[in-house]
Amino acid sequence: MDTVLRDVRVVDGTATPSYRADVALKDGRIAEIRREGRGPRPGGARVLDAHGLALSPGFIDMHAHSDLALLRDPAHEAKAAQGVTLEVLGQDGLSYAPVDDRTLAEVRAQITGWNGGGPGDTSVDFDWRTVGGYLDRLDRQGIAVNAAYLVPQGTVRMLAVGWEDREATPAEVDRMKRLVAEGLEQGAVGLSSGLTYTPGMYATDAELTELCRVVAAYDGYYCPHHRSYGAGALEAYAEMIALTREAGCALHLAHATMNFGVNEGRAPELLALLDAALADGADLSLDTYPYTPGCTTLVAMLPSWAGEGGPEAVLARLRDDATAERVRRSMEVEGADGCHGVPIDWDAIEISGVADPALAGYVGRTVAALARARGERPWAVARGLLIADRLGSTILQHVGHEENVRAIMRHRAHTGGSDGILHGAKPHPRAYGTFPHYLGRYARELGVLSLEECVAHLTSRPAARLRLPDRGLVREGYRADLVLFDPETVAAGATFEAPRTLPTGIPYVLIAGRFVMEDGHRTDVLAGRTVRRSPGR
Repeated sequence: MDTVLRDVRVVDGTATPSYRADVALKDGRIAEIRREGRGPRPGGARVLDAHGLALSPGFIDMHAHSDLALLRDPAHEAKAAQGVTLEVLGQDGLSYAPVDDRTLAEVRAQITGWNGGGPGDTSVDFDWRTVGGYLDRLDRQGIAVNAAYLVPQGTVRMLAVGWEDREATPAEVDRMKRLVAEGLEQGAVGLSSGLTYTPGMYATDAELTELCRVVAAYDGYYCPHHRSYGAGALEAYAEMIALTREAGCALHLAHATMNFGVNEGRAPELLALLDAALADGADLSLDTYPYTPGCTTLVAMLPSWAGEGGPEAVLARLRDDATAERVRRSMEVEGADGCHGVPIDWDAIEISGVADPALAGYVGRTVAALARARGERPWAVARGLLIADRLGSTILQHVGHEENVRAIMRHRAHTGGSDGILHGAKPHPRAYGTFPHYLGRYARELGVLSLEECVAHLTSRPAARLRLPDRGLVREGYRADLVLFDPETVAAGATFEAPRTLPTGIPYVLIAGRFVMEDGHRTDVLAGRTVRRSPGR
């Protein structure tokens, strides 16, 4: 054997009671599990005394924004240190493949706040244009953790339709269907949407249904950031369920929260909707992060009509006083669709990152607090920042409810996803803390989930959604993507004040049987690979 993990508490991902065993690894897989007291102990080239530690499958981040972080920083300590061994990229309908030269420039500008990579950023060589080319680039460079990819519907619409707020023509729908099929054939595991982000939000349900029929034909899944998490949240969830049932497509609801004041205490209504769909035969799952605030770009708060035409058109509208006043009224009075139909609360909007270092003084302060300090109206501050930072600013939006967070994470279809934006001076702590926060805060301290249940939510359930036949469980023959953690001390170090602090209590992480974290420190091992939809599946 290559490695033996001796006297470890196995939390195997099935949600059944844990047990003590020696676990032997060979050639990147779990070769033997010898339960305590059941015969001679296996030997190996390396024997690690794991007494006091729990062994679980590697954690799967079902909603990651590491699309450029993996290329810019292959060590990727933010996720490796949490025990994440697989991330799903291409989220919220916006990413960097498939593209042409025009759309690459546009999407780079649009999601600078998520990933960096704006027009002046030379830290990544964008030398691909297809989904397969992007996945090949990850494999060629070498990455710390495994990565899967969703075809981003908004990027696909940029290619086929552009930035116009209109229905796609039949020819354009056919082109989008071909682009989605090509992405799936090249290894993508499904399709994502960002239906509060332009231009993906301009798609009709009929258009999305046609794309989902393609996804269903390839046995993938649809992962929508749906049309509202605020005033129309329940209707938006129901819309996605109905749409995918019509298309015959599996559904995974992205960051399935119930935010804003209008939804306080309403998680049971969402769960009842999900239970009814599951009882009716729906293939449905969801992910959440274990925090109340959200995180996105400041420009995403604008009404959809202000985004038509792309980033340069947005900036032109913001520079025009009359149009900017229309934007303000939509956001502050009417409740813009970009802000989920709820009038914006500037006290809840904290600037977490800027593209231009000269604007660093905005970071860590709410728009309302900045306005009070300057004697200006909040919209004047926000408008000025959007223009000065060329739409590159990131925000925390403090709109969540703890009772909703806890209720949703208990659901049988729930999985873990960080939605972690790693870019910016003061990112959301979920980027560095989601998985140990589940284990330490919600399992050990609060008992919302047992340890065994919590691990299942983070491992076998997402593996099942991704249809991975040999991941997500501690089982003989399965891949040795594993985490060793201390159940008594595991905790997120990241806080809103110090969001880049690494977790504690996770000394060892293995991918393909190789240690990417050892004694709590990052090794130089790049054992990650892309996880692609199997041909013919």
